[in-house]
Amino acid sequence: MFTHLDSKGQAHMVDVGEKQNSRRLAIASSFVQMDAATLTAIKEDSLKKGDVLATARIAGIGAAKRCSDLIPLCHPLLISKVSIDFEYVEAVDDKQDKADSKQQSQTGNTAGIRCYAAVSLVGQTGVEMEALTAASVAALTIFDMAKAIDKNMVITETQLEYKSGGKSGTFARGRAGTVLAVNLSKETGEQKVSTPNAVNFIADSGIEGDAHAGDWHRQVSLLDQSSVDQLIEKGLTLKPGDFAENITTSGLQLQKLPIGTRLRIGQAVIEITQIGKECHTRCAIYHQAGDCVMPRDGVFAKVIEGGKVKGGDLIYVW
Repeated sequence: MFTHLDSKGQAHMVDVGEKQNSRRLAIASSFVQMDAATLTAIKEDSLKKGDVLATARIAGIGAAKRCSDLIPLCHPLLISKVSIDFEYVEAVDDKQDKADSKQQSQTGNTAGIRCYAAVSLVGQTGVEMEALTAASVAALTIFDMAKAIDKNMVITETQLEYKSGGKSGTFARGRAGTVLAVNLSKETGEQKVSTPNAVNFIADSGIEGDAHAGDWHRQVSLLDQSSVDQLIEKGLTLKPGDFAENITTSGLQLQKLPIGTRLRIGQAVIEITQIGKECHTRCAIYHQAGDCVMPRDGVFAKVIEGGKVKGGDLIYVW
């Protein structure tokens, strides 16, 4: 039965009053295909209308807040946060080995900008439509800002990337997620402590102030919350950083990403160098649960491009 139709087949707004509040998150994306010269002009901020991405970001945030005015049966929601991010996709030379391009699977050899929108709240209904609306309007704004020099732009691949919370649980396309927490420690071999502040990723080094930073291949460690949830279901009380991971994520199947995959995380770019590790000593979590997910599901990376990263930032395949 269609939930938006009543017994007479008439459209109506679903009553969510009996649903339990839960933390809900949705990430959507939309791709704006354009000429390579248009992409260069946007990157160099040389268009007469002004800063394209700053304008698109504001438009996307505003669109998420106005979703119920645009989609007839959507509920007005008290949104907690909207984040808009952009990925530059460079055109791929036809002579280049396609296997070398991580963008090839969806964008071919076309230049463009992928708009990501993440929307979250604590409530009784999801925010998938708010995220899709935000990504779509951000893409439309890019078109509007750049149409004077490129009317051949095409908006395509608007899709839900990730959602969590609610009765239906989690959906993940596997390409995008969010940073749930950033965790640091002064010594190796100990649990890390979450920080609410932005941390500084340093190229070829790691996270400033963290014990694992240095000239080696495991500068940053990542673990997805889905792996931690396996032990929470066994009755353990766990918080981000308890497995000594620097970055606790949500939405990425990290252990399935191949070595060499690059991820944009906040303002930084990292590259996966190792999946899992050998555990030489049994940590306190292992003795409590009889298991430790970090050696199996943890991912390690080096920093390619430095920048600020904080909880709530988007993380996606770059």
